[in-house]
Amino acid sequence: MHRLTGKTGEDSLIEMSPTDSFSDDVNGYHHHASSSTGSPEQEQSEIDKQKYSKDSVFFRDGVRRIDFVLSYIDDKDDQRKQERRRVYESNLQKVGLELETEDKTESEDGKTYFVKIHAPWEVLATYADVLKIKVPFKVNDIPDNSEIPMNWLSTPFRLPGHIMNPEPDYFTAPFNKSKSDFFLIEDKETFFPPSTRNRIVYYILARCPYFKDECGDRDKKGIKRLLNNGTYTAAFPLHDSRYWTKSKDPNCESERFSLYKYWAKFFCFFKEQPLNLVRKYYGEKIGIYFAWLGFYTEMLFFAAVVGTICFVYGFLTYDDNEWSKEICSEEIGGNIVMCPLCDQKCTYWRLNITCNSSWQSHLFDNVATVFFAIFMGIWVTLFLEFWKRRQARLEYEWDLVDFEEEQQQLQLRPEYETKCTNRKLNRITQEMEPYLPITSKCARICLSGATVLLWISLIIACIIGVIAYRLAVYASFASIMKNNTATNLDVVAPYVTPQLATSVTASCINFVIIMILNLLYERVAIKITDMEIPKTHVEYENKLTVKMFLFQFVNYYSSCFYVAFFKGKFVGYPGNYTYMFGSSKLRNEECEPGGCLIELTTQLVIVMTGKQVWGNIQEALVPWLMNWWGSRKARSHPESLYSRWEQDYDLQGFGQLGLFYEYLEMVIQFGFITLFVASFPLAPLLALINNIIEVRVDAWKLTTQFRRPVAAKAHSIGAWEEILGGMAVLSVVTNAFIVAFTSDMIPRLVYMYAYRTHDELNMKGYINNSLSVFNISQFSLEERPEEYPSWFNSSVTTCRYRDYRYPPDDKKRYEHNMQFWHILAAKLAFIIIMEHVVFMVKFFVAWMIPDVPSDVRARVKRERYLVQEYLHNYEVEKLRIQLSQNSNNECTCTPMIYPSLSKHEVLSECL
Repeated sequence: MHRLTGKTGEDSLIEMSPTDSFSDDVNGYHHHASSSTGSPEQEQSEIDKQKYSKDSVFFRDGVRRIDFVLSYIDDKDDQRKQERRRVYESNLQKVGLELETEDKTESEDGKTYFVKIHAPWEVLATYADVLKIKVPFKVNDIPDNSEIPMNWLSTPFRLPGHIMNPEPDYFTAPFNKSKSDFFLIEDKETFFPPSTRNRIVYYILARCPYFKDECGDRDKKGIKRLLNNGTYTAAFPLHDSRYWTKSKDPNCESERFSLYKYWAKFFCFFKEQPLNLVRKYYGEKIGIYFAWLGFYTEMLFFAAVVGTICFVYGFLTYDDNEWSKEICSEEIGGNIVMCPLCDQKCTYWRLNITCNSSWQSHLFDNVATVFFAIFMGIWVTLFLEFWKRRQARLEYEWDLVDFEEEQQQLQLRPEYETKCTNRKLNRITQEMEPYLPITSKCARICLSGATVLLWISLIIACIIGVIAYRLAVYASFASIMKNNTATNLDVVAPYVTPQLATSVTASCINFVIIMILNLLYERVAIKITDMEIPKTHVEYENKLTVKMFLFQFVNYYSSCFYVAFFKGKFVGYPGNYTYMFGSSKLRNEECEPGGCLIELTTQLVIVMTGKQVWGNIQEALVPWLMNWWGSRKARSHPESLYSRWEQDYDLQGFGQLGLFYEYLEMVIQFGFITLFVASFPLAPLLALINNIIEVRVDAWKLTTQFRRPVAAKAHSIGAWEEILGGMAVLSVVTNAFIVAFTSDMIPRLVYMYAYRTHDELNMKGYINNSLSVFNISQFSLEERPEEYPSWFNSSVTTCRYRDYRYPPDDKKRYEHNMQFWHILAAKLAFIIIMEHVVFMVKFFVAWMIPDVPSDVRARVKRERYLVQEYLHNYEVEKLRIQLSQNSNNECTCTPMIYPSLSKHEVLSECL
């Protein structure tokens, strides 16, 4: 064999010589299918073929497996596309792949060609060696002594053994073509599973050129470019059967059917996931996502239980809410006249009209809120630490322990190879490799960063617009609702306040803006990431992850941050209000007497649930509708004419970034249940319900609505793990600030222990204490209401507002009083104490829980030892046989090890 077209570098393809072929009679290649017209024998052959290929994943001979399918529509007017296909397929043959083309006359639309690709053993063995794919060489004989106490309790949640463990556990080692007899090869056609086969074929397709030898245009290579320029319409591996029934071909595994039956159906929501089967069928990258999603959902159960208990506590202590009783009381709340909440359009109002919102606020703003905020700070640490342990176990079970180095070395992006024309010497491999000059790299990164900042600035501008909407519309709602005698408003008036109406409509508008900006920014993020030309697939995904998350973080959380930490904090006081944009008439918003926490809860519920509902509809309904519409013609044909490759062709393509959006959706949800959970203890419960559905929706759409993705390896969830860790730290800070500054917990405690006017330790008199007094005669003409309520008369000389300031008859009038500074000191002290306590517990828990379980660490060491031992014995036996065959005791080959070294010395070197 020799290099194809003089390529250099790690991703060079290897051209097979005729002698390398595994089987001459199997490797026969016919480029076009036989015509549908001709002799009776030919017609009978066509009928037999159609009957056979109804649900087949094999070539017409029924022996060679279809590892990949390319489709195209022949445009006779476009000679360039025809030439590209001819050269590309010719180069694929030179590499050793075998092709078989289905003519357009046999497709259901009558215009699509399908090129079926088979990788023979020689190609698979060669590239398995190049990619260092781990394959079994001995059945694992290490006893598994892990027994779960009371294991019988989990029986209803378990799946059959052949589904959970579709293949035995083996000791594995990187494949070496020169030592193929060392590995457990019973059948060369089934030794490499279909997921590995399609991964190898795609590696070849992504690097195969479509130019002639004399052209030498390096940029013209790879199936991705051919798909982008329309030369091919699709490239995909085949599902092994229909999802609702097993294949009639006994050689087909029908793993897709098993996945649908035991995993993708919603009524299996209480069952465990067949992760080993998912990994075998779809590859490790998809398997690790579903493992993480399942583990996250399991951990959410504990957070949901505690959050529900905290909510129930707020409900049970409903009648003990002394401050709400005072607000609702006609003697107290009914006699407190509040200052207008906006200029001119708003009028004076009585405090008791906020009675309902005060009761609702108590459900979330109570003592249990503090406990739950601390609990979630510890929960998120336990979640991350236990996931690291689960991930380490999966790395061992799925042969990903030494995958990091392989990933960096072997998965260079073809785009990097083609766009980087400069070459430099790699000091380690001593080979010339492409590189991007530092000046070009810095310029691209700066341009990319500027683009991200521009879009984040656009989000902030939109948020400011929504705030301006809230300020402008609040006055309109207030004027509509005040003194309104309409029957339809009388019914809802006690429940719908101007504040609530403004908050709900602004939240809905904000949600729509979020969705629109997301749609636009996704395309921009992909474009600027492509422009940076990342070197590896991992680097590409990490760069895109950071860009998308920064944008999504600001997009989804900015409105919640505004309500939690800015609204009601910079309003001034009557007679000296603070206005948005300085001299504008938009006065900054105030919090209700019940606090801004209930509004933060409203904002969180609308954005979080709206995103989850919209996401599930978009994930499930849109692909189903597109597939239903795309296959409408084929459904009227007999099944014998609807071949396996046409069925998969009519499905949606999963795409290289399909999994990326799934992670992004879950991480955004993770932010909602951690960053602002102090305002809404039921957030983990909503997330749990959503995720139970999400697991099955993702499984259903992947199994039934999408083409089979190309298998890919991944040993972790990548950059998302660092993002989750950062959000875990930030959540402690945000929840401490929410409890201190957004809720009324600290002011109540300060009042109860320092400023109560009676001997009993309760909250009587808190409302009157928390409201300052203003002389209404000091309002300017621009601030005075245009209309007055019917109950207002000349006896009303003062109004109340939410703050801690001296009264108008004091020499320090309208300045902050001492209670304000005591409360501020208490808030800061609470933040410092809570953060230090939670961080100390977090770091202690992280230190106590090792990232890798001790039994996994021992098994990894044991397996490495046994691998080296068996390799040593294999080489010694090989050398002994070779020496016995040479009567002159002269070895004609260089042994892998030195026979003079003892076994112990060799193993010590290896370990």
